[in-house]
Amino acid sequence: MLSFIVPAYNEELELPSTLLAIRAAAAAISEPSEIIVVNDGSTDATAAVAATGGARVLTIHRRHIAAARNAGAGEARGEILFFVDADTRIAPRHVAAALTALRGGCAGGGARMEINEEIPPWARIFVYLFCKIYFAANLGAGAFLFTTRGFFDRAGGFDEQYFAGEEVYFTQALKKLGRFRLLADPVVTSGRKLRMHSARHVLGRSVGIMLRGKQAVRSRDRLDLWYDGKRETEMRKPAAGPARE
Repeated sequence: MLSFIVPAYNEELELPSTLLAIRAAAAAISEPSEIIVVNDGSTDATAAVAATGGARVLTIHRRHIAAARNAGAGEARGEILFFVDADTRIAPRHVAAALTALRGGCAGGGARMEINEEIPPWARIFVYLFCKIYFAANLGAGAFLFTTRGFFDRAGGFDEQYFAGEEVYFTQALKKLGRFRLLADPVVTSGRKLRMHSARHVLGRSVGIMLRGKQAVRSRDRLDLWYDGKRETEMRKPAAGPARE
């Protein structure tokens, strides 16, 4: 069985499209699957939206992304685990490529990211440079990660001493156990943080984390980019450009 784990906090807007994409991707593979939405203290209709979208809902009250992913993995019945952020769209090719990697002996993997919505020009440059540097190091991003139950347990899951950047340490743990594969095709994720915060704020927080290292992500202090709960009120249409199949 394939288990898709979606951590969510106040995601009533983005979640329907994410669940629709997961269901379509799973159906194309023709293997048993389940979707678990980990509703981490939402105050909106996230739980109802998740249930309507065909997911099993697990409610916790941690406001902690690593803890939410671990809770979902603990409830999962599948031997193959996919972690998908609530504002990220995957496609059948991502699931198929992940299964090929795992069955070829990889301990886990992830995918590069792209934003196909309108974002400010500074944000477009920031995303380009970030992705160039980050993925050149063969690191997985939290938007989409995959592994097996066995490797997840051996890696110790997501380290809950970190409130952000936990995917980096999870990736490093998996690499100690085997090969880590970044898929060729990027997943599509939301650009909302880059629309809702200024360049000064985003760059300042990012530089602060780089300078302070692990100490910067061991509490929610100054991690408002992840924990302030800001949400848009309407879905953004894809930016004009060539269509992807």
